[in-house]
Amino acid sequence: MVKVEVLDGRTRQQLCFLDKVEPHATIGEIKSLFHKSYQQLYPARQDLKLDPKGKSLRDDDVLQNLPVGTTATIYFKDLGPQVGWTMVFLAEYIGPLFIYLLFYFRAPYIYSQQDVFTSSPYSVVTLACACHTCHYIKRLIETIFVHRFSHGTMPLRTIVRNCVYYWAFSAWLAFYINHPLYTPPSYGDMQVNYALAIFVLCELGNFSIHVALNNLKAEGGPKCRKFPHPTKNPFTWLFFFVSCPNYTYEVGAWASFSVMTQCLPVALFTFLAFIQMTIWAKGKHKTYSREFKDYPHLRMPIIPLLL
Repeated sequence: MVKVEVLDGRTRQQLCFLDKVEPHATIGEIKSLFHKSYQQLYPARQDLKLDPKGKSLRDDDVLQNLPVGTTATIYFKDLGPQVGWTMVFLAEYIGPLFIYLLFYFRAPYIYSQQDVFTSSPYSVVTLACACHTCHYIKRLIETIFVHRFSHGTMPLRTIVRNCVYYWAFSAWLAFYINHPLYTPPSYGDMQVNYALAIFVLCELGNFSIHVALNNLKAEGGPKCRKFPHPTKNPFTWLFFFVSCPNYTYEVGAWASFSVMTQCLPVALFTFLAFIQMTIWAKGKHKTYSREFKDYPHLRMPIIPLLL
């Protein structure tokens, strides 16, 4: 048996002492035991470490496999209120969907009173609204029916920050695209139609990749240790060249939307999204390369043959 002492990571004050814990107990089970003493600190809210400045312990870490003796000292940090990933994505995507429509239909107090509930004479404005709406409806459908989430959570303060980011950018770009003084792209219908075609292809590609990743998890279970491969779906052939084609297609969709609308706020949003998705893609690519010795060397994180 192992004695487990849980200390506050900041004050070093003893919070809980667990006597006679089984050596094969996991950190997740220790969190459940700690939760019994502090009902408000549910397991998802707990961050446990062997050193206050060290790495967080995973829920599946086994006590006897950790560098502890007969008495284990574990440091606790409160992560704050948590929200499940499904709720996170629903909150992030529902906002932009409805905010954009408020600007498209020119709801009161957005533009001048004479423009209330009027419509733009340019077809590109309607196309842009359709593309933006379909994009976020697709994301909501994927969140509900496609994505498979573990029991991971996100801090409530982080979801507020993310929602502000998505919602504010949606309002900013919608304000300019649907503005009564908006002018269509320089090259007219040709620019709009080509960009629209690329947008549709990228959206289909992004959806196809998400379905492929979902099928991979379904085949291998929650602890699947396989990396994705191209399938019979041509949109998944991008896996030959990049580790995260879902991000490649996502950037492509927003880049084409920028060209279609010729709107600077959309281009800025695309640029910032590209930076963030590149960081995520590099992290995923590094994980694949480290875990799988047979991982294809030709693959790049997000842009074929370049990045």
